[in-house]
Parts: sequence; structure tokens; C-alpha cells
Amino acid sequence: MNLKNNLFNWYHIYKRDLPWRNTQNPYYIWISEIILQQTRVNQGYDYFKRFIDRFPDIITLANSEEQDVLIIWQGLGYYSRARNIHSAAKKIMKEFNGIFPNKYEDILNLKGIGEYSAGAIASLAFKKPFPAIDGNVQRVISRLYEIDKPISSANGKNEIKNIVLSLMDKNNPDIFNQSLIELGALICKPLNPDCEICPINNHCFAFKNKTQQNFPVKIKTNKPRDRFFYYIVIKIKKANQEYIYINKRLKNDIWKNLYDFPLIESNSQIPLNDNVFNDISNLLMHKNFIISKISSTVKHQLSHQTIYATFIEIETEQEIIDKTTYNLIPIRLLKDYPLPKLIENYVEKILLH
Repeated sequence: MNLKNNLFNWYHIYKRDLPWRNTQNPYYIWISEIILQQTRVNQGYDYFKRFIDRFPDIITLANSEEQDVLIIWQGLGYYSRARNIHSAAKKIMKEFNGIFPNKYEDILNLKGIGEYSAGAIASLAFKKPFPAIDGNVQRVISRLYEIDKPISSANGKNEIKNIVLSLMDKNNPDIFNQSLIELGALICKPLNPDCEICPINNHCFAFKNKTQQNFPVKIKTNKPRDRFFYYIVIKIKKANQEYIYINKRLKNDIWKNLYDFPLIESNSQIPLNDNVFNDISNLLMHKNFIISKISSTVKHQLSHQTIYATFIEIETEQEIIDKTTYNLIPIRLLKDYPLPKLIENYVEKILLH
């Protein structure tokens, strides 16, 4: 049997039962593909169901506020994905009368959709013969043919794309793409691939030559940069209710349009001495306050940077900060705002107990 027959037979037996595979609805497939760009299936599954329950169609999504979308997305990270989905939904309403476009070029022009996602949607929803090449497919093809070019290079990407196009079943591009992706996820794993039970191992040069761990070839990336965040958690008691100041992040930085606390940031760790307390006093407009608690440092890893966060809790009975920059809200309403995972964890463990 040839490579495709072996692959298809394996896929039909062992594929995972996932909700976005049981439909050709392009909206569902689109949302699932964007969620899975930077998220494992076991985590993305629940987020997909939550997202579709809250925004069952393009019209509902486009007519929603961005903050509502970010709240549903909270905890998934890479929040630009959620903002892009929301923006793309508005474009689909405006330019395609709310109907998801079926042309590859139109799909590719939607915000947040690259070649992989466009190929996945075009093939899975509309059975068009476009490749969907994610990290799983890159790994499978690199090992099959012992491709010695880095997969992030233009030459490496083009070689893999040409191979996938040459192998593609033009009548079943949806099954072909999903089979390769599934093989990479379940069998041809980054570490310790299950080569002995791989349905296409007799076609694989890396298996034959025992060079699996040499592929795919990658270029070493720069070490993530360190950032040191000193969050000033300002709590105010008035009218028998506790309030807190929050900050909406508006700059083109991590967590754009999410909320955190007033922040002092440094490029290196700084001792909690008089200089820091002077900075806090300046932030608080030199009004009376009490430092009630200083947390231990929390390490929060992102893809290209490492955050070291310290939370300094302040208690006061005065409104002591610039209202044009920060919002004062009841602590009990914090859950109604989209928060970065770092802040969400702190709120759940400390503030709401």
C-alpha cells in the first residue's frame, strides 16, 4: 500500500473525536484553528466549547464588545488572537454579508489568519486542495525526507510545502491535512516518537537511518528577556465595601486591552528599599497609606519573555491615585474584567479569599 492509503487507514481508526472535525461549518473550524495555534488540544477543547456557546455565530461575535471576547479568552494567552478574531468577524459582516468567505485569498486576508489557518479552513470546510502545514506537519515531513534545512527558513518552508502539495489527495484534501496533523500529534512526537507503530514508517528515511532526533532542523532562538514587574495593589475601604484600582493596558505590549494593577517596571530586580517606596509614594500622590503585604516573587513564563512579578498590597481610606489613568472598582467585580493569567491567579488565590 502507498503512503496515503496507509495514512488514511490509520487516521480513520485512531483519530481523536473532536467537535470541529464533525462539521464543515467554516466558523467552527476557524475558531478551533485559531485557538489551537498556540494551545494544546486538551486545553483548547473546553475553550472552544465556551467560545461557541457564548458566540454561536459570526453575527453574535461581530456585535459583541471586545471586552466580552477577551473575558471568554481569558487564560488562553496570546490575546491578539482574540482581538483578531473579533476584528475579522466585523470584516466578514461588512464585506461578506456575514457569510464566511470560501476563497483561499479572501480567507488569508482576514486578520490573524496566516497560510496554515487559511489552508486548514479552505480544505476542511470547502474541500479545496490547499496545504495546512503546522508544526506537526513540518516534523512529519522533515523526518520522512530528512530535510536538512531549518524549518523556519524560507528554503525549508518551501521544500516542505512542495512535498505536501505533491503528496496531497486532491479529492480528499481535508482528510489528507488532518491525517498528517494527527500523525504528528499522536505518533511523530517531538520527543520519543512511536516509530515502531507509525503507519508510514516504511517510507521514512529518519526511521530507516535512526536519525529521528535530528529532525526537524531548527535555528536556535534568543533567550527570553527578563522583565521585573512590581504591582501596586491598592485597596480602599469605603461605605462598608472594598475597592481596588485596576489599569487597562493600552500600549502595543503583552496583554493589550487586558487589565492589571498599577505597575512599576524594571529591567532588573530591584531591592524593596526606600527608592521603591518613594516611587510608590509618588504614584499614590503622597497621600497616607499602609503597606500591608509584599508577596514573594512569582515567575510567569511567556514565549519570548519571563516576567518576575512582586505584588505589594496597599491599604488606604483615601482615593489617592490619578482617576484618568486607573479605574477604581469594587473588588468583587474583578472577575468581570479580562485579566492576564498572572493577575487572574493572584486574584483567585489572594484577593477573593
